[in-house]
Amino acid sequence: MTTRRTFFRQAAGALTLPAFLPEPYAQSKPVADAGLKTAAEWAQDEDFWSWIKTEFTVSPNLLNLNNGGVSPQPKAVQDAHVRFYQYANEAPSYFMWRILDQGREALRSKLADLAGCSAEELAINRNATEGLNTVIFGLNLKPGDEVVLTRQDYPNMLNAWKQREKRDGIKLVFLDLNVPVENDEYYVSQFVQAFTPRTKVVHVTHLINWVGQLLPVRKIADEAHKRGIEVIADGAHSFAHIDFRIPDLGCDYFATSLHKWLCAPFGSGMLYIRQNKIRNVWALLSNNEPDGPDIRKFESLGTRSFASEMAIGTAVDFHLSIGAARKFARLHYLKNYWAERVRDLPGVRIHTSLKPEYAGALALFSIDGMKPAEIESQLLNQFKIHTSPIAWENINGVRVTPHIYTTPKDLDRLVAAITTIAGKQNLAGKQKKS
Repeated sequence: MTTRRTFFRQAAGALTLPAFLPEPYAQSKPVADAGLKTAAEWAQDEDFWSWIKTEFTVSPNLLNLNNGGVSPQPKAVQDAHVRFYQYANEAPSYFMWRILDQGREALRSKLADLAGCSAEELAINRNATEGLNTVIFGLNLKPGDEVVLTRQDYPNMLNAWKQREKRDGIKLVFLDLNVPVENDEYYVSQFVQAFTPRTKVVHVTHLINWVGQLLPVRKIADEAHKRGIEVIADGAHSFAHIDFRIPDLGCDYFATSLHKWLCAPFGSGMLYIRQNKIRNVWALLSNNEPDGPDIRKFESLGTRSFASEMAIGTAVDFHLSIGAARKFARLHYLKNYWAERVRDLPGVRIHTSLKPEYAGALALFSIDGMKPAEIESQLLNQFKIHTSPIAWENINGVRVTPHIYTTPKDLDRLVAAITTIAGKQNLAGKQKKS
């Protein structure tokens, strides 16, 4: 009989861990999916996902629906992190630099296999902000060169580009996108219309963090490359969430935070640069060859958390034990589960597509007559449901982000809370009119 423990021991790949770890961490090769169910069928197999939930140590009382900010790690990742940390503390300068530091190449290959690219195109760092800043500040741009981006991009990226504009005299061309839109050609045309002979770079957010909209990065990239424009993709919310490989996007540069959807340790990230582009990007934290062709020039971070870095491998194994297609199907199912139950309530609006080609787990809702902060406050204070209020440019609402440990019963709790809050708001509006 298959138990939860034996399932994960069989389904995960071999971990990159030192020999001192106990036998349960020396896991076997992945077993092939029996193929008895489609990903959509797996998405509703509550027995399977109840196993997944027991691998997490999340609060049984506070319902965390802000996994888009940062996700909890499964216990296997936490345990690996702690063991590496304790190991390093036995003699830090020896075990960190001479032992754990040697594990980076195996980890790089493991991540490259997951990302579908060459290991020589991946640098391991601390988050998407660091990776994207590396590219933004590392590209050779001169006064008058244009960069196309959107007002719906992440603030850290906008600020980095504004700094380059202020310091180097480049020109930023901002798009103001409508979201959600279930039409790839709308987004492609918005970007293409902004391109000019002076455009050198286009910055595209793969999955917009405020509202969960997926942008057609590949189609935008193809149009950009026709015009000799380089493409930066912000994949902070898409990697290990949406089922894709980085080369599928056709981008030149890509960065992500692994502590979001991969459930790796906090402060872990990854930078991808197409191999023939590496030489053109200056290292943000310099090494002896900051303009060289080796992707490792972007890893001169000084003393880092080796424990966090090495435990990324365990997170990859956990992800693989579930499977990318099965994971995305579940995440999309969870989003639709609650959104479909509240979208017809009086005064409630869903601002995220329910179609899998345009969105995943992350969604935004609003209640007429209420500010996002008011809704978020009531969800937290009255129902102990943690969400994120969003008021950014043309986007206003409360962001709800379940993860693979979230259950339909958890989301029933959310639906009941939204129903109560919206009902009171509608009643108050009727009384005010009378």
